[in-house]
Amino acid sequence: MKKQACRTQEMHKGQVVVIDENKERAEQLGVILGFIDYQSYIVSDLSRWDQDRVDKDLIDSLLIGDCDSEEKVSSIIQEFEEHYPNIPILKVYSDNKPVADEPWSRKILGHIDTPFRYDNIYNALQQAQVYRESKEELGKRRPVELFRSLVGTSRNVKKIRKLIEQVAPSDATVLILGESGTGKEVVARNIHYYSDRRNKPFVPINCGAIPPELLESELFGHEKGAFTGAISARQGRFEMAEGGTLFLDEIGDMPQPMQVKLLRVLQEKTFERVGGNKTITSNVRIVAATHRNLEDHIRDNKFREDLYYRLNVFPIEMPPLRDRVEDIPLLINELISRIEHEKRGSVRLTATSIMALCQYSWAGNVRELANLIERLGILFPFGVVDVKDLPEKFRPDSTINSGLYADQINVPPVIPEDNEELNARLPRDGINLKEHLSNLEVSLIRQALNEANGVVAHAAKLLNMRRTTLVEKLRKYGI
Repeated sequence: MKKQACRTQEMHKGQVVVIDENKERAEQLGVILGFIDYQSYIVSDLSRWDQDRVDKDLIDSLLIGDCDSEEKVSSIIQEFEEHYPNIPILKVYSDNKPVADEPWSRKILGHIDTPFRYDNIYNALQQAQVYRESKEELGKRRPVELFRSLVGTSRNVKKIRKLIEQVAPSDATVLILGESGTGKEVVARNIHYYSDRRNKPFVPINCGAIPPELLESELFGHEKGAFTGAISARQGRFEMAEGGTLFLDEIGDMPQPMQVKLLRVLQEKTFERVGGNKTITSNVRIVAATHRNLEDHIRDNKFREDLYYRLNVFPIEMPPLRDRVEDIPLLINELISRIEHEKRGSVRLTATSIMALCQYSWAGNVRELANLIERLGILFPFGVVDVKDLPEKFRPDSTINSGLYADQINVPPVIPEDNEELNARLPRDGINLKEHLSNLEVSLIRQALNEANGVVAHAAKLLNMRRTTLVEKLRKYGI
C-alpha cells in the first residue's frame, strides 16, 4: 500500500505561534513543542506581538491562551486571520474549560487543556495539520469531476475503462449490470462524456422510484388535460434528452405495461405524449442499468425477453467492491477529496485503518464506503482515524489474532501457520513491503506513545521491547 495512497505522512514540522499572558505556561508549552520538533514563537507581552517576525509559509498553527479580555482574544483572532488565512487556531484552556460561547469561538478548530498531556497536544496539532493541508489542496485542486471519476487501478476497473472506450463512440444501447452501489451511473456518465453526444443532455431516471401510473408521463410527457392534475403540457425525459443520452436506472423494476411501450420506442424511434396524438421522433441513446438478474426475471415472466435483447447489445458488468479491494485506498483518497472540495471538512486514515477496511466485505459497495468516509469526517473533523476509531463492524476480528492489540487484552499474538491463509491481501500490482512495514511500525509506535502519555519507558513496555530499542527507532523515524 503506497504511502501517498494511504494519506498517511509525517507531520509537517512548522512554527507554532503561542500567545498567552501566562508566561510560565507559555514557556512550558514551548518546551513540549520543541520535544516534538516544532519551533515555537512565544508571545506573553501582547504589546510586543510582531507579525513581521513570523514567516507566513512556516506557520503551522496559532495557540492562544489567556488574554486580558474576550475582546482582546477576538481582536487577535481577527488580526491573525487577516494576515494568515487558512492557518488553524487552537485555544488553550485551564481546568478543562470548554470552548467559550463567544462570537470568536466558531473560528477555533480545537482546544488544548491544562495540565498539558502529550496526546492532547499531539492530536490537536495533527488535527491542525490536516485542516491546513485540506485548505491548501483545495486552493490548488481543479474542480472535481464528481460523476466522471472511475477510480481504481485494479484489473477489473481497467477492463471496464477499456469497454467504455470501445462503446462510447458508437450509438449502441448499453446495459450495465451489478450490485447496488457499485457505480453504474458513473459508468453511464463516462459513456456519455466520451461519446459524440457529450455536448447534449445526460438525463437519468430511476424506473423503480416512480409509481407505475406516473412513469409513462415521466418518460414520454403529457398534454394539457391528459389526466387529473395535468394543468399544462409537459415534456418527458425522452424529449429532455433529445440528441443526448437517457439513463434508465433500475430497468429491472419497470412494470411490464411500460416495457411494451419502451420496446416500441427502441424499435421505431418514435413516441406520443400521454393524451396526445402527435408522433414525436426521438434521437436518444439508451443506457440502462439494473442490479436484478434479468434472465431470472424473464423465466419468472417479470421482464420481456424481446426488450432484454434490445437493451443487452453491449453489456458491462460492474464488479463488487470486495472483488477489487486494491482500489480501496484510491477510493478513500477520492472520497476525501470530494468532501474537501464541497467544503464539508476533511479527515485522514492511518495505514492500519485502511488495512482493516480492505478486509471488510462491503455489502453496500462504494456507496457504503462513501457513507463511512462522510461519517468519519463528521466524527473526527480534520482528525486522523485509526482502527480503534472505526465503527465496530469495520474492525476486523483478525486484529486480535495478528497481535496488534494483544497487549491490551493480555493474550499472546497468534502466528499463522504456513498453510493458513493470511488476512492481509496483497494488491495485484504488488507492494513495497519495506515501506509498508515501516509505516505500520511508525503508526504503532505513535499509538504506544499516546497511550503512555509520552513516557518512552511505558511505551516500550506496551510494544514489548527494550527502552533503548524504542529510543533508536524514535531517532530512526524522527519521532
